[in-house]
Amino acid sequence: MDYQKTLNLPKTDFSMKAGLVEKEPGMLKAWQGAELYAKIREKSKGRPAFILHDGPPYANGNIHIGHALNKVLKDIIVRHKTMQGFDALYVPGWDCHGLPIEHALLKELKARKADIDCLDLRKKAHDYAMKYVSLQRDQFKRLGVWGEWEKPYLTLDPQYEYWILKSLAELVRKDYVYRSRKPVNWCFECETALAEAEVEYEDHTSPTVYVRFPVNNPEVLDPALKGKKVSLLVWTTTPWTLLANVAVAAHPSFDYVLAEMNGDVLILEKTLAEKVLAKTASDGKIKPSRVRGHVKGADLTALVYTHPFGKRENCPVVLADYVTREDGTGLVHTAPGHGQEDYQTGLKNKLPILMPVNDRGVFTEEGAPFAGQHVFKANPEIVKDLEARGLLFYSEPLQHSYPHCWRCKKPIIFRATYQWFLKIDHNDLRRKLIVAVENDVQWFPAAGKERIRAMVETRPDWCLSRQRFWGVPIPAVRLKGQEDQYLFPEVIEHIARLVREKGSDIWFEKDLKDLWPKDFPCLLGKFEDLEKTYDILDVWFDSGVSHQAVFHEMIQKPLPADLYLEGSDQHRGWFQSSLIPSVALDGRAPYRQVLTHGFVVDGEGRKMSKSLGNVISPDDLLKNNGADILRLWVASSNYNDDIRLSKEITQRLIDSYRKVRNTVRYLLGNLDGFDPEAHLVAPAEMPLLDRWAMDRLSALIEKVNASFEGYDFAEAYKAVHLFCNEEMSSIYLDILKDRLYTSSAQSPKRRAAQTVLYHIADVLARILAPVLCFTAEEIFSALPKSSATRDLSSVHLLDWPKIHPEWRDRKAVERLSGLIEMRPFVLKALEEKRGEGLIGSSLEARLVFQTASVRDLDYLKGLQEELSSFFIVSDVVIEQVDKVSRSLGGAFTQTAVVVEKARGEKCPRCWHYGEDIGSDQDHPQVCGRCALAVKGQDK
Repeated sequence: MDYQKTLNLPKTDFSMKAGLVEKEPGMLKAWQGAELYAKIREKSKGRPAFILHDGPPYANGNIHIGHALNKVLKDIIVRHKTMQGFDALYVPGWDCHGLPIEHALLKELKARKADIDCLDLRKKAHDYAMKYVSLQRDQFKRLGVWGEWEKPYLTLDPQYEYWILKSLAELVRKDYVYRSRKPVNWCFECETALAEAEVEYEDHTSPTVYVRFPVNNPEVLDPALKGKKVSLLVWTTTPWTLLANVAVAAHPSFDYVLAEMNGDVLILEKTLAEKVLAKTASDGKIKPSRVRGHVKGADLTALVYTHPFGKRENCPVVLADYVTREDGTGLVHTAPGHGQEDYQTGLKNKLPILMPVNDRGVFTEEGAPFAGQHVFKANPEIVKDLEARGLLFYSEPLQHSYPHCWRCKKPIIFRATYQWFLKIDHNDLRRKLIVAVENDVQWFPAAGKERIRAMVETRPDWCLSRQRFWGVPIPAVRLKGQEDQYLFPEVIEHIARLVREKGSDIWFEKDLKDLWPKDFPCLLGKFEDLEKTYDILDVWFDSGVSHQAVFHEMIQKPLPADLYLEGSDQHRGWFQSSLIPSVALDGRAPYRQVLTHGFVVDGEGRKMSKSLGNVISPDDLLKNNGADILRLWVASSNYNDDIRLSKEITQRLIDSYRKVRNTVRYLLGNLDGFDPEAHLVAPAEMPLLDRWAMDRLSALIEKVNASFEGYDFAEAYKAVHLFCNEEMSSIYLDILKDRLYTSSAQSPKRRAAQTVLYHIADVLARILAPVLCFTAEEIFSALPKSSATRDLSSVHLLDWPKIHPEWRDRKAVERLSGLIEMRPFVLKALEEKRGEGLIGSSLEARLVFQTASVRDLDYLKGLQEELSSFFIVSDVVIEQVDKVSRSLGGAFTQTAVVVEKARGEKCPRCWHYGEDIGSDQDHPQVCGRCALAVKGQDK
């Protein structure tokens, strides 16, 4: 008889080779053909809502790895919440207006803003954005991300634009919106104002200068200074802004020295004086200084000076608390047109706001003698001019972090222009924002709370207007030839209704008389004297009011959203631009929870860039490995920090995936012929080891549940990996092979083992479904079906696994804990004998436990029947001795194990050694245990 054919060897269609690249597109097609997403949505009807509100990416190119990270994280959460029993509707969105798209389009057209017709550009921009909406949608779907892909929210949709204008109208009505000439971040390349979130900081080299500002009345400090050449010594990293200087700021409580060098007297902060004055000592031109006196900063306000280029006489010295001792001279050149702090100082001291620089960053006639020059190109000329005037004390290059435009990557300038602003301190808004941040929102990680709070506490008013073509117009009007502009909420609301029907191009296409509400009078005089203005709204306002458009109309769900999830840079971006209008309009934060992730860097922690050649695109990962490997990278990463990705990291992920897959394959292979309806065994009727495994499965569910609730997917996957690799593969499944293979197919003990394997495979399929959405589907397809799952077409229609109280068995865990602790020591002893040639397979061994411990003796004897199978040997003997020479270790310091050659003959069926070969006359070639199994009489 061929006894090998009587063994229950694993059999499954679940392949060892994943083949994700080939399989995943077919699964996507099958899901679409089966209308699986619609079935999931139908199943979710009437359940409690969980809404993850999507932060819209820009529709201006292929997705990058950061997009993939973000969308997969969202998909994991939405899938998990759906399986948990929530109606987790996910509406993806796209930001379709503004500089990113306009810039990309102009680059593609090889044109500048001034070279193209506004309406023509808007039509091209619309088509351009829609092209990339379609492209990105397909790319996100290929990642396995599910959502309302055919009904997304798009900021260019007339219905959405209506809500943008409706929100603006309400903010105007509540007096949050005003127009003023203030310094803003200005990109001279893109010719527009920029929001704080549109500014990136990069290294930049500036020509720093120490400049003498000649004092006109030094005698007010000391009569002996009359007739002396006295100067305020000022330091700046932006020499070009000196043309707009109107004051010098000093700190009121600092001590300043009057240092005489070569007959000149220089005024500068006391603690900085030595370092600054030493800068010119090495050239031999400057004699050592002597201090002629000291003066408090508050007393410097008595001085007036002449502008270094002679543009103004009797400029004042003012006081400011932001002056520091960190760099410079303790005296700050003040140009209210070129900086926020300078602007505030200007308001406080009623200083003029000068702006000698145009939209292109070029000096106007007001900037003579440098008119016609770009400000950065003029810097060297300005330094030379200062030197020629005898006002340059010292100059040196400085490499420092400097703001750049996020789109064109050029350094920006600070420039006072007339813009529309949202006032952050109106109606106590700033305090309300801070209260919402502190009390109404849960932040993941918790440090996010302090980060956004600090930003809200210090942020300036929000610049709402942009000087671009592609966006939602700010429907402001002005009297022809006048600078002042006006917004009327009634007019905005009327235009919003027109936009809803015709789109926002209507503002650029129609005459003002055709846009004005018939029942609203012209409050500015004669209607024919009015004209439209053409600034557009900041795109951050577009996306910031998405909670109004999406929740109030598209999905008709009450605010707040349950979760916002974006990159950590959105603390100063979308999280704020959403929070501000929500609190101003509705008096509450738009979100209950905010989760942030870091940025993707290479394996060495460097930013990915084409110049370094370290960019890894989602398409590369999909083509080489499949979406599930990318999704596993997302889930297994600590996304609170920057997330590393490289070929080496990808290979480790593949190895990790393979271990989990092989574990699942083993489970499924040993479920051949198992019917959950007929063969399930209750935990109470299982052997000890099986009860232990069921308890470990329960512990896994608990661990994964806690990790998912805290959005700690890396910890969840770690728990799954450890469960598969250590508790299952290294212990349970390793021990179980003999029972699964050699017992009769219908043996109660084998059915008990299969029951455990079935529950493990079923739980793993469900737990893995949000992360490895394709692999989980493959597992479910190969899994034996119960009556509850037989009619389900997909793993994604299953519920999240529940913890059954009867699965918990702390007694089983406690009873086996000692053997589990012993196991590494026993395996080491077996390996040593294998190395010596005494044994080959562990089944060739006989273990003799020698113990001088009553506790250990009782423990081992109580588990006598478990020992040989647990340690996978043919026989185990327990001996009590007075003393052991080489203990196991750990808690077993009085117990040792001796490995001997197993006694008896080898059974050709189970490979165990024993002395009962031939004891059954019907099957004289095998051991007694195998004889019963062959007959189907084993228990």
